Amino acid sequence: MVDFFLNRVLVENNWDQDELNTEREIVGILENRILMLLFASAECDKCWEFVPVLNDFFKRLKDPAYIEYPRLLALIYISLDKSEEQHGRFLKEMHKKVLFLAFEDPYRKELQAKFKVKDVPTVVVLRPDGSVLSPNAVQDIYRFGSECFRNWQESSELIERSFMLNEEFDNLNMRSATDPVRRLKYKTEDDKRKKRWWRLWGRGKDDNEDSESVGYNERGGL
Repeated sequence: MVDFFLNRVLVENNWDQDELNTEREIVGILENRILMLLFASAECDKCWEFVPVLNDFFKRLKDPAYIEYPRLLALIYISLDKSEEQHGRFLKEMHKKVLFLAFEDPYRKELQAKFKVKDVPTVVVLRPDGSVLSPNAVQDIYRFGSECFRNWQESSELIERSFMLNEEFDNLNMRSATDPVRRLKYKTEDDKRKKRWWRLWGRGKDDNEDSESVGYNERGGL
């Protein structure tokens, strides 16, 4: 799936419209993700009706306001507009984390032919390996909302990993990373206390021996 967009320029739909044009950037944002390709046009009334539904769908899967860990999902707008003005007008209504191909990029038409898109809006859903998961998920998104992603994830065998500890570790007797240092510190303090105790005990013993020796001499000993 990443191969579809290598050597291409993807643009983020943010204020600056940042371009992603290196292999590292493209791989970083598309690899191991379910990819949605939205084919639409500003001339289509159904497309305008679908945009707020799609935006809500996308927000509930990507925005921190709705979900703690953004899902492994990417959305690319493939414009079928006839003018750049239409293209820009439609993008203004779309979520700011959506990616898109520039209007002048002829690859838009190649993708339309590749996925045999005849009607708009069409949302082609791709697995991470590039195979088609759904040729048009528009009706599923209308009907099921963000719950669609769970079915897509299971069908794609997509595994999401976080840096949180898995529940299976809850019952293990795990020490913290600083525990060895802490134990070394405490051991060192114990050793210091023991040394001080032995030193005081030895000094006391020596003092007693000296006292006994003095007393013995005073009693007439050698």
